[in-house]
Amino acid sequence: MNFHQPIERINTDSFKWDDLKRIFGVSDVLPMWVADMDFAAPDSVISALNSRVEHGVFGYTMQSDAYNQAVADWMKSRHRWSIDKEWIVFCPGVVPALSFIVQAFTEPGDKVAIQTPVYPPFYSVVTDHGRELVQNPLKEQDGYYTMDLEALEQSLDDQVKLFILCSPHNPVGRVWRREELEAVAKLCMERGILMVSDEIHADLVYEEGTHIPFASLSEEIQENCIICTAPSKTFNIAGLNTSNIIIPNDSIRRRFKKTLELYHVNSISTLGSAATQAAYNDGKAWLDEALVYMKANMEYVSQYLGEHIPEIKTRVPEATYLMWLDFRALQLSPDDLEQFLLNKAKLALNKGSAFGKEGEGFMRLNIACSRSLVEEAMKRLDQAVQEWRKEQQQQQQQPV
Repeated sequence: MNFHQPIERINTDSFKWDDLKRIFGVSDVLPMWVADMDFAAPDSVISALNSRVEHGVFGYTMQSDAYNQAVADWMKSRHRWSIDKEWIVFCPGVVPALSFIVQAFTEPGDKVAIQTPVYPPFYSVVTDHGRELVQNPLKEQDGYYTMDLEALEQSLDDQVKLFILCSPHNPVGRVWRREELEAVAKLCMERGILMVSDEIHADLVYEEGTHIPFASLSEEIQENCIICTAPSKTFNIAGLNTSNIIIPNDSIRRRFKKTLELYHVNSISTLGSAATQAAYNDGKAWLDEALVYMKANMEYVSQYLGEHIPEIKTRVPEATYLMWLDFRALQLSPDDLEQFLLNKAKLALNKGSAFGKEGEGFMRLNIACSRSLVEEAMKRLDQAVQEWRKEQQQQQQQPV
């Protein structure tokens, strides 16, 4: 796969490229925001889709045994987690699944705990359904984040019914260690809190085998846990709206499926099914190459910032293709920071404050694109910060 070769995405109805004017108010910017890749999907996926399209009939599609086997085989080979095929429940996306989980397992007024800063829908799937949000901020030191387990314990009162984990974490890029996961599980199990783990970025770790599926910690934890997975981020097929919710506990699984049936969203996509099977059965080599390429992009950004723009801090994440950039040294408000990047650097990034108040002063950068685009982004950012420095110097030289 030639990841270096840019692929034109303008005029393909791309949310990332074609909706800039509506989202940001400008269109003359490099889009390095929403979490999809600018890479073509694996050849095996494209071939499977072509074959399915050539068949010409797109009637209702079932969640086949072959589909479930592909998912189960991937979990075992990639994450060393053996699952039963009957545990797999199709859903048209992880975010919809989180919304349905909140509705299925909590009541209005119940509390749901999350760890912030975190992916914005974690907030809305709770508050939009009249549930109360319990925020457990992560601890940050020199750009590295850890769980504040003592604060989490204090926040888990008897009204908390659900805990939603982001693993690996978006946007800070942490791959949680076994001892961290076990500590969280212990707190939840002691209080009868159902645990949900969004593991959509699980395949995007830069040291294979480091991600630990939350439910794989023990049989006891497995029976009180829902794991949300998808091939979408991994193989750049988000537009096919396919996710797999893995629920070992039979009664929890039945309750979740009943909610899906209530909203009539339990039918699998014809093309999503074909793409998922091809990706999981034959996409490993493509993914391994993509991870090498994306990590090199991240190392380039980290080195460039260190050498040319030391005001902006970052770390190469342990997972995801998303970099969490610390702009706090520029002392700009969230809105001013966004406008600085849009108007001065001509870059569209995700606003850090959208991930929670702990994200103020940060921006999220997507590097799943060609190296030439990453280099252009750094060049633009460098020029914008140089102008900022000059403005700061001029202000300091003005008489009081």
